[in-house]
Amino acid sequence: MDEKAEFAERLRGAMTRAGYALRPVVLEREFNTRYWGRSVTLQAARRWLRGEAIPAQDKVQVLAEWLKIEPEVLRFGEAVRKSVRAYRQRWGEGVGSLEREAFDAFLQLPAPQRKIVREVILTFAQVYGKEQETAS
Repeated sequence: MDEKAEFAERLRGAMTRAGYALRPVVLEREFNTRYWGRSVTLQAARRWLRGEAIPAQDKVQVLAEWLKIEPEVLRFGEAVRKSVRAYRQRWGEGVGSLEREAFDAFLQLPAPQRKIVREVILTFAQVYGKEQETAS
């Protein structure tokens, strides 16, 4: 399924859950009563529902507020939210932004360079661990 069709599916689902008929005329009317910019046409509303177009971000925000759904979920789906949460959770609170930046840069390296960097880090850790033992 493509991005436009997935958006249309989420939009239709949100309209249904909110108790609205899945008709372009309903979408056009409800959207235009809430949007302060240039009104959308019936054709635009139809294209959103059919999966032929995705509205601009300012329009997605109005749709989301009207339908009581988070804008990012309406636009990109729940999978994106879960992916972001999973990424954030994999790093503990003790890991700061500098470490995250370094880890991300490390992961972008080709495998042979990652191996070298890993060996350097492990060597530093081993030497530092021995220094801590002798200082105790």
